[in-house]
Amino acid sequence: MASENGLTDAEAKALLKTFGKNEFSHSHIPESLRMVWGIVREPMFLLLMVACLIYFLLQEYVEAYTMLIAILLVSGISYFQETRSRKAIKSLRQLNDPGVKVIRNGREKMIPTIDLVPGDLLVLEEGNRVPADALILQANDLEVNESVLSGESMPVEKKVNQSLFQGTLITRGYCTARVTATGNHTRLNRLGKMIYETEETKSTLQQQVSDFTRKLATAGIVIFMLVFVINYTKTANPIESLLYSLVLAMSIIPEEIPVTLSSFMALGAYRMGKIGIIAKRPQTMESLGKVNTICLDKTGTITENRMKVVALYVPATHEILHSNNFHRGKEVLYYAFLASESSPYDSMEKAIHEAALPLFPSENGWQERFIHEYPLSGKPPMMTHVYTAPSSYIVAGKGAPERIMQVCKLPTELQKEIHTKIQEMAAQGWRVLGVCKASLEKDEPFPEQQDNFQWTFVGLLALSDPPRENIQEVIRQFYGAGIEVKILTGDFTDTAKYIASSIGLKHAEICITGNEVMQMSETRLRQMVQEVNLFARMDPEAKLQVIEAIKATGKIVAMTGDGVNDGPALKAADIGIAMGKKGADMARETADLIITDDHLEKILIAIAHGKRIYENIKKAIRYILSIHIPIILTVFIPILFDWSIINIFTPVHIIFLELLMSPTSSIFFENEPAEPGLMMHASNPHPKHFFKRNELLISIIQGLFITAGSLFIYYMEIKSGYTIEKIRTHVFLYLIFCNLFLTFSNRSFNLPISKSLRLPNRLIWVVLFMHLTCISLLLFSKLFMDIFAIDHISPTSILLIIVLSVVCVGWIEIFKWRKSIIKFDS
Repeated sequence: MASENGLTDAEAKALLKTFGKNEFSHSHIPESLRMVWGIVREPMFLLLMVACLIYFLLQEYVEAYTMLIAILLVSGISYFQETRSRKAIKSLRQLNDPGVKVIRNGREKMIPTIDLVPGDLLVLEEGNRVPADALILQANDLEVNESVLSGESMPVEKKVNQSLFQGTLITRGYCTARVTATGNHTRLNRLGKMIYETEETKSTLQQQVSDFTRKLATAGIVIFMLVFVINYTKTANPIESLLYSLVLAMSIIPEEIPVTLSSFMALGAYRMGKIGIIAKRPQTMESLGKVNTICLDKTGTITENRMKVVALYVPATHEILHSNNFHRGKEVLYYAFLASESSPYDSMEKAIHEAALPLFPSENGWQERFIHEYPLSGKPPMMTHVYTAPSSYIVAGKGAPERIMQVCKLPTELQKEIHTKIQEMAAQGWRVLGVCKASLEKDEPFPEQQDNFQWTFVGLLALSDPPRENIQEVIRQFYGAGIEVKILTGDFTDTAKYIASSIGLKHAEICITGNEVMQMSETRLRQMVQEVNLFARMDPEAKLQVIEAIKATGKIVAMTGDGVNDGPALKAADIGIAMGKKGADMARETADLIITDDHLEKILIAIAHGKRIYENIKKAIRYILSIHIPIILTVFIPILFDWSIINIFTPVHIIFLELLMSPTSSIFFENEPAEPGLMMHASNPHPKHFFKRNELLISIIQGLFITAGSLFIYYMEIKSGYTIEKIRTHVFLYLIFCNLFLTFSNRSFNLPISKSLRLPNRLIWVVLFMHLTCISLLLFSKLFMDIFAIDHISPTSILLIIVLSVVCVGWIEIFKWRKSIIKFDS
């Protein structure tokens, strides 16, 4: 049993061995076997196996064993990519763990949630998710939402010696608790519920790519059947007809596309995680690149979240007191202090403690007299603490100044004076709180509502929270990237305007409040969110309304937040962004993206990553499309038009080309850096199709140009009386050279190759070496020449093939060069 000092590290280590990790586990097929099972169900794998079987039936053992080796290589590449993607996702889950605060060796420390063991002492506060079953040892005003277990959404009050359950949420107060069960032994996991793993749904991009792939596969099936019929009509040999039909089917099925999509997103998210930007799901990368509006919370995002009490207003003397005169406003600090938590976790209450404690050193035991709390509630909000004194109860309240003035029922003249002081403080960017007091006889019952005490106005308290040093530059960069910036804050209008104007927010002089938002019609609000960038006095419901209104105008919205109350807006935004250092667990769980060090500029880095990944996926798929077209047509057209020599390729040739194309699409393009000025390119937030019409058209034309060169060689050499081996050699080499040149050309559709080659990609030399090695083996290895049934060719023929490849691939460089010149001139 743990003492008040908690477990020692040695005890925790021993218990971890005994009880295992604090994670849900269930018996299932090993992950490696599931990946293998997924690979063997792929259409390409099945086609390869059929082709291999046919070769064995025909007793063509060289081709059969070659196909087996090819199957192992293709499957190995798929397995490697799947393993990389799964490792990346697993690493993201580990990075996403917010950790848990425990007491070990007599000191508080953060440890990974999975390292919790029975007997650990937990320190939990508002916003924390309970990481394991535990027994409460100490509690202060503790309420817990247990809806994950009970389905009941209302928080439950918890006291000492009551149980906490894994997955429930601390909605108010704080506590220390001893862990009683972890892993599969918790109540939640015994019920078989998972809160950290949910079924992944397909994103819009995945659906669009799946639809695109499905159309290609359908076309492949139709052409496969047509080719089989034509071949069978000519040869009356069903086995041979099936073999050559498989060649076409293999060339049509775009099996690289799903691998490309999943690996790009998973690896992109993993790379961001390594620099402190955690994407909860790889699919988040898709929306990131389309963000065109960002809504910023002020405290802790725009500001440093390091609050300090800087001024007090005392109505008795009608003056504003600064820090050197706080002793003259002791009463304001005293009641603000009493209205705060005894162990504050909120930065505002921490600041009040820091300012008040030096003035009241004898009040160390004040928390022992605390007997009741009215939690923060109402619009605008306030909170109340009640303490026992020898002859009566002392009541202290603090909250929004307008609410405090309202409950104190102040005369109109005094209200006007206080409003003037509030505006004077808020105009300097300070957050302003009202403070009030009341007393109650011991025989009097507590009122049901905190407003019903006989309140006396004590004064105002102002806190400063300066903007981050680099915030102006970050805002400028958002605007430079074409991203609209809006601020949603709970502060006074004057405070919000001061901060907004100081950081360079556009139209900072125009501001609307949460009350105004809630009173607007949907149509009016949609109009206002397009005109207004600053929203003050915003509560969670108002924030949610603004986010929904912005989305309704067709924008892709990112929203930052760090508190429990930010949860609804974070969830509603297309990209919810939580601050990892100071954010509540609830905010981190709701968010799609977590900035681990709270640096706002990393949001720009994340958006840049999203744009880069989205563009690279497009480049990879356009490359796949362009290189598949000539392979398909080189097989299909001679059959369709009944050339004298047909079927120059066998499945061995197609799988060889696939071995070159697959790593190029799924590995090479994933490593491509962002092109210059990519952040300036406005993306279509809601494209109906993955490709724009002109993008698809250019890629098809690229494929047709390569096809023209391939068929030109094919047809002219038939007319010249070349052998099938010679024709096969020339066409095969031509396609390999075209694949190499297309890889480099498609690195950019804006920059000519002379400029795009300067963009760093450490795999350039790998791709070049891989192609040149394959070409050398085909030209000079007797074994390879026999396997692929090709012939020796002269250096002149090689040179002519290279020239034709350059022409048929490189024509687009003229247009890219011309585009870059026009752009430079403009």
